[in-house]
Amino acid sequence: MIVCKSPLELEKMRRGGLLVWELLQELKSQVKPGISTLDLEQAAAERIRKQGARPAFLGLYDYPCVLCTSVNEEIVHGIPSRKKILKAGDVLKIDVGVEVEGYYSDSAISVPVGGISPELEKLVKVTEEALFQGIDHARIGNFLGDISAAVQQHVESHGFSVVRDFVGHGIGTRLHEDPKVPNFGEPGQGARLKEGMVLAIEPMVNAGKPGSRVLGDRWTAVTVDGSCSAHFEHCVAITNNGPWVLTRP
Repeated sequence: MIVCKSPLELEKMRRGGLLVWELLQELKSQVKPGISTLDLEQAAAERIRKQGARPAFLGLYDYPCVLCTSVNEEIVHGIPSRKKILKAGDVLKIDVGVEVEGYYSDSAISVPVGGISPELEKLVKVTEEALFQGIDHARIGNFLGDISAAVQQHVESHGFSVVRDFVGHGIGTRLHEDPKVPNFGEPGQGARLKEGMVLAIEPMVNAGKPGSRVLGDRWTAVTVDGSCSAHFEHCVAITNNGPWVLTRP
């Protein structure tokens, strides 16, 4: 069942969304060669604690950390580790969520570590553009498939592929609510978008083929062909004034 949120509920989600945005900006500024993904995890945990929020991922389905930190061929759900040291040329995906006043917010960015290759620069740029292509279709009267198709068309027009095994989702009093939000599909298909829906739209884009597999830690998803992947995510409310991105100013 898709739950539509009231203006008061959206304001609560907005507060959490801005906290997530500020946290991601702080973490982005700390990314450099030589630090570990556990360093970022510890910084995020401390900031969330100081803000009086609750980390959304920690303990969810027994996930062990506050952040997901996925490097290069890791698509999503990479577990922070002291052994994972960032180096120049890497692409780091940081995904984080919080709960504030009983409502969840969730966002992700892809961050170059030092200088990266032109191909990877393009991958990161196209993935973020695809997110905003999808957001632009998050309007009352449109269909879920309009968002999915916009993301897919933009990604594939640049020679990349969308991951099909992992998708976006509704969000509210639970981190994962209905509906699922694929990054591929046909316009005019799926649920019709209504005022008060909130969607976590999150393109996951591979430089190579779309296939993925999960490593032995039961969490980290990687590309089957070893190609690099990028990931961006925003929480978006469907409103009478158009899409409202809750996870950025």
